[in-house]
Amino acid sequence: MPAAYVILTSKINDPEQFKQYLAATPPTLVPHGGEYLVRGGSKQVLEGGWDPNRVVVLKFPSLANAKAWYDGAGYTKARQLRKGATEYFNVLLLEGYEG
Repeated sequence: MPAAYVILTSKINDPEQFKQYLAATPPTLVPHGGEYLVRGGSKQVLEGGWDPNRVVVLKFPSLANAKAWYDGAGYTKARQLRKGATEYFNVLLLEGYEG
């Protein structure tokens, strides 16, 4: 079963409010086997026009785990904490490659 990845892109407008979301989210990953691979940090566009302000990449054991995390009560509550704190917040779920 291939791993799954969640890619989140956002632009934060209210850093103080967003801190609540940042504090609430990590514990929601644990029951679903999720882990951060990328959490903000510096970036450099090498090609193309895609240049999101902030990028986060999460890894889960499977698509089912990732979807259970996203739809679960813990992350649903965390999502409410970020409402109004971002100009945009995009979430993409991808199945990993199993060669």
